[in-house]
Amino acid sequence: MTEILAEPVPTASLSRVGMVMRAIEDRIEGRALGPGARLPSVRGLAESMQVSKSTVVEAYDRLAARGAIVSRPGSGFFVAARPEPLSLAAIGPRLDRAVDPVWITRQALEAGPDSLRPGCGWLPPDWLPEEDLRRALRHVARQSDAVMFYDTPQGHAPLRQQLALRLTERGIRAHPDQLVLTDSVTQALDLIIRFLAEPGDTVLLDDPCYFSFQALARAHRLRMVGVPFGPEGPDLAAFEQALIEHKPRFYITNSGLQNPTGATLSPVVVHRMLRLAEMHGTLIVEDDAYADFESEPGPRLAGFDGLDRVIHVGGFSKTLSTGARVGVIALRSDWVERLVDLKLAVSLSDNHLTAATVHRFLVEGSYRHHLDALRTRLADARGTVVRRLVQAGLTVPFVPSAGMFLWTRLPEGLDATEVSRRALARGVVLAPGNVFSISQGAASFLRFNVAQCASPRVFSELSRAMEG
Repeated sequence: MTEILAEPVPTASLSRVGMVMRAIEDRIEGRALGPGARLPSVRGLAESMQVSKSTVVEAYDRLAARGAIVSRPGSGFFVAARPEPLSLAAIGPRLDRAVDPVWITRQALEAGPDSLRPGCGWLPPDWLPEEDLRRALRHVARQSDAVMFYDTPQGHAPLRQQLALRLTERGIRAHPDQLVLTDSVTQALDLIIRFLAEPGDTVLLDDPCYFSFQALARAHRLRMVGVPFGPEGPDLAAFEQALIEHKPRFYITNSGLQNPTGATLSPVVVHRMLRLAEMHGTLIVEDDAYADFESEPGPRLAGFDGLDRVIHVGGFSKTLSTGARVGVIALRSDWVERLVDLKLAVSLSDNHLTAATVHRFLVEGSYRHHLDALRTRLADARGTVVRRLVQAGLTVPFVPSAGMFLWTRLPEGLDATEVSRRALARGVVLAPGNVFSISQGAASFLRFNVAQCASPRVFSELSRAMEG
């Protein structure tokens, strides 16, 4: 118990008593000390914080007077049964948290302003078209219906029209009436899982795969089966065997710029996957969130399939803004009404203001210019980061043609989870491989976001974390 209080809050304006009180209060607010938890002894805390015992006694007395802790004669001090409301700001990096499928997102979102996030999944703010987006938002805000009313059940009709045209550019023919808008790609996937599966059903996932796929499957109580995935895509023999043995309800994948590997499927692999899925009666959910990073569109499962057995999902949070969270689902016509009914039941309507803003941004033409500049900037960053990682001793088995991710291997004997914990303690959020792996077979891998690696400190802190 004493260890978690070993580093007092360094606030110059606080007295010694105030510093001890702040240290205890921060742990209570952050739930590091839960209701009923016993506080360190007066002697133990005095030694760990290098203050006098009388200072600790006075701090405990003041906390007891506030109702934050209680004294039990002969037993010590304990956290009161009714703690203050949870303060996320007080939590900070929690090194004791389980490194699970939401670890990276949680740590990246909670990290302080001075922290570095080479493991996160989004672009830095200065890589995004803030002024152009503000201009589009101002235009939309002047239209009263954009901020005052619910949208139609399928979502903003002008945006669906525009997105249907964009899908055609990728070889996917979908009428606007085959598109359903949501508030994000994550919400789209959540809606699709509700639509397709029941608790206990089996779903196939790439191994490694985007960790949110695992988190969603767990939330819906689905059984997950992993298919080994590499630079060429899924292991087709393993994919076929999984279809035969497990009879999954559906398979979720990224066919373009797969997260975390960055691989894009070839036409041959796409064709073979679709044949196997058809033979065994399995549906495919294609998450295409990274499509706009590509200069030349790669083959898409939905394009070859014609939206028969494939449901296609896309969005804009990766390339436009994490605040512009619009998701789009493209699916066969006879499923649209039932999916919309489900959408109405669980969320009523998507965000009309955001959808109208994204539509305005697209039709203005500035989005294409933004993407051209973004792709060039990412290509430059990718080359630089690959060199820096190799100099640091990591191996980069596969360099993607586009996108922001690199899937890298640590030197033999190093565990990515331990390296990530050490880096987190120094204010750097990494992405350990086993977060992406169902089989936990990626212990030596790290995923890097090249757009978040501009600071030399990323590599100096990485080297320190690798050294132990």
